[in-house]
Amino acid sequence: MITIDLITGFLGAGKTTFIRKYATHLMEQGLNIGILENDHGAVNVDAMLLQDILGEHCTLEMVAGGCDADCHKRRFKTKLIAMGMCGYDRVLIEPSGIFDVDEFFDALYEEPLDKWYQIGNVITILDARLEEKLQPQAEYILASEAADAGCIVLSKSQEASEEEISGTVKHLNRALESVKCKRRFTENEILNKDWETFTDEDFQRIFNSGYVMEDFEKQCFDEKEGFQSLYFMELKISETQLEKAAHQILDDPECGDVFRIKGFVKLEESAAAVTENEKMNSDSVQKASTNNIWLELNATRKEFSLKPISAGQEVVIVIGENMNEARIREYLGTE
Repeated sequence: MITIDLITGFLGAGKTTFIRKYATHLMEQGLNIGILENDHGAVNVDAMLLQDILGEHCTLEMVAGGCDADCHKRRFKTKLIAMGMCGYDRVLIEPSGIFDVDEFFDALYEEPLDKWYQIGNVITILDARLEEKLQPQAEYILASEAADAGCIVLSKSQEASEEEISGTVKHLNRALESVKCKRRFTENEILNKDWETFTDEDFQRIFNSGYVMEDFEKQCFDEKEGFQSLYFMELKISETQLEKAAHQILDDPECGDVFRIKGFVKLEESAAAVTENEKMNSDSVQKASTNNIWLELNATRKEFSLKPISAGQEVVIVIGENMNEARIREYLGTE
């Protein structure tokens, strides 16, 4: 049977970055890996960030949204059926950051998937500097993703203080309590380490972590009132303008509760050239050169990254709740 690992984590936690490292380690152990990007959104930009690890021993499949939840579940199951015939040793599934883990278990217990696949690990990636307060739906997703986890892996812990890490663990436990889940985590149970310093022992701990079938109170949310994703295609915007617009959108309450902006933009050759003035006035952005005119954007209220990448897809996605699309378009210059 093929073993499946589910890598969960809230929006922006670092799931894709973790998968790059985890998949690379598994390939070094001689395993053939399939990665399934399962996103409710109409466009999956995270898949672009995995291109450089793909090859003979690692392939990527995608289930993009653009349909209702039931249709998406059918696509997910159909894709797993097809992947079951590809000779993988292990399949890594990265769902969207608003994924209900029960959907994963439900799918694998159905025929014919129950005859082809076995669940290996549920690995939850948790931002070490988790927001102190989240919206009710976000709190539920945080709890549901961690409840069944065999391993909690903190991301960006090297950037967090001991107080912030302690606050994150307490927040996680409050979220679990709010859904009447008996499970609680201590800091010693959570892998808290700079990912650049992961050893074979650390990866083995993750590889053997398994999962827990924990009971909690199921909650249902109206899809129309939940998380939104706004897509802006082929933006004609300079690097400096994009940086400014992203900060403004995240900071302006009139834009709604925006908590992540991600995607890629392609600069014209002339726009990719950097002036000395721009270099001096921005220390948060790694500027592009004329030989690298794609930029990858990843922004939240706590961190901002805009850096060159070899290739991309001309789309910027704004994710949040109760968003004002017209106001956001004003900042992006697309009104």
